Amino acid sequence: MTTRRLQRLVLTGSVTGAVIVALDGTVLTVAQPALQRDLHASFGQVQWTSTGYLIAVASLLVFAGRLGDRYGHQQLFALGILGFGATSAAIGLAPGVGWVIALRVAQGIFGALLQPATLGMLRATYPPDQLGMPLALRTSAIGLAAAAGPVLGGALVAHWGWRAVFFLNVVPAGLIGGVALVVRRAAPAPAPAPAPTPPSASASSFAPGEASAGGAGPTAAGTTTTGGARAPGGLDLPGACLLALALVSLVHTLVALPETGWTVVTALGGAVAAFACGAFIRHERRTASPLIPLSVVGSTTIASALAVLLSASAALFGTLFVSTYFLQDVLALDPLESGLRVLPLAVLMVLSAPASAVLQRRYGPRRTTVTAMTLLTLGILVLSQLDRNSTAPAIGAGFLLLGAGFGTVMVTATSVIVRHVSTAHAGVAGGLQQTAMNIGPTLGVATATMLVTLTTPTTTGDHSPGAPHWTAEAFLSAMGPTLLTLAAVAASGALAAAKLPRSTADGDSRQPPAVGGVRDRDLSEVSEATCHDVR
Repeated sequence: MTTRRLQRLVLTGSVTGAVIVALDGTVLTVAQPALQRDLHASFGQVQWTSTGYLIAVASLLVFAGRLGDRYGHQQLFALGILGFGATSAAIGLAPGVGWVIALRVAQGIFGALLQPATLGMLRATYPPDQLGMPLALRTSAIGLAAAAGPVLGGALVAHWGWRAVFFLNVVPAGLIGGVALVVRRAAPAPAPAPAPTPPSASASSFAPGEASAGGAGPTAAGTTTTGGARAPGGLDLPGACLLALALVSLVHTLVALPETGWTVVTALGGAVAAFACGAFIRHERRTASPLIPLSVVGSTTIASALAVLLSASAALFGTLFVSTYFLQDVLALDPLESGLRVLPLAVLMVLSAPASAVLQRRYGPRRTTVTAMTLLTLGILVLSQLDRNSTAPAIGAGFLLLGAGFGTVMVTATSVIVRHVSTAHAGVAGGLQQTAMNIGPTLGVATATMLVTLTTPTTTGDHSPGAPHWTAEAFLSAMGPTLLTLAAVAASGALAAAKLPRSTADGDSRQPPAVGGVRDRDLSEVSEATCHDVR
């Protein structure tokens, strides 16, 4: 199989896998009311169809990335997407809401296997200087899925019921899973591990099997096999359990806090999360084979990119949560009209993603990301000034800025993470990126909910179940301060972006010596993250 054909197949699988996950979340939101009626479920049970999935995904993403580094991203991707499709079909056949919740947790496990692999495969297949456009296409596809999800989900539920939204994933997941298995068999295997080198040598951070000994095939062309180089060391199961406990406790607390406030349960959850996090950090410093290698977590560049993604996603989704209530409760728009007001965000996400790849090459990750975070902050500030008399163009301008900023941030920050990590740890980096993108929205919505609750009088409005506990006027008075706080969160991301590399070439110029007569540019990044960024 030629290098170009292999790259196209891997890109197709990566994009489709990311789209399936994004589409699943958006269509489920539309289907939940019908699911609740059909299965005679409570509101809390329906919420757990989303919460259970989120907890399973967030707790396993980094460990799943480590598995991909060790056993091959194609294998994990194939297992993840086939399992995701199978559980989707099972949910569509579920007889009760208990089965739906349990199967959604199982689907979250397969989703955790799938998501880091979509980035790990790209990192292992494309040379660093060619990663921008594949990542941009992946982000554009996610934005398109987010925009199309509510419309497609609404049509499916209206004509065939809520079960149809889960059957939607089955066929594409099966096809892409089969393609992933074919690509795995067709891709050339990594060469045997090179002889050990002294710790002081610049190539000492190379993982076994990263360099090609031959002159043919994709490895000779400057890429590794799509399975990725095997990560050295063990799997660090104690570290994985501690991290999972910390993330499960954190996500559960963030989800429960807006509903119940600070209770014994939420306080205990926060304490467990803090204790598990401290124990995890201590364990990682002492173990010989850490779950998150020092070359990844100790990199200023990667840490800054993760901080950017966390703050950007928290600010965006917190703003969307507040804006939805503004559009429907203050302006009295129906869900379709509200969706049309928000549509500029999705459109700009789709358009800005490929443009950001060009901007990043021309102006560098730092300037591009700082500008994008500034646009995101300005968009939130524009929305914070809305009132009952705001026109559609004013609302659309705010969402345009949000889409342009967030779409660009997604590509540039993700590209920095993927480029500045060795192929041996690409899965771990992908898991960290996906963890930030899962924790960020949860944190943003929890923060927005608490701020609105604290700053809005609760003695007015409709107190019936499911209804907002405030009048339109009371909510409008709280919306401004809440969005100003979220704008400050976005601005903190701009400060973190100032730590990103000035240009895409930073650190790329140091190439390792040729191995077997081949100069592998894809593998030259291995020393960059550990030598350039940590220094």
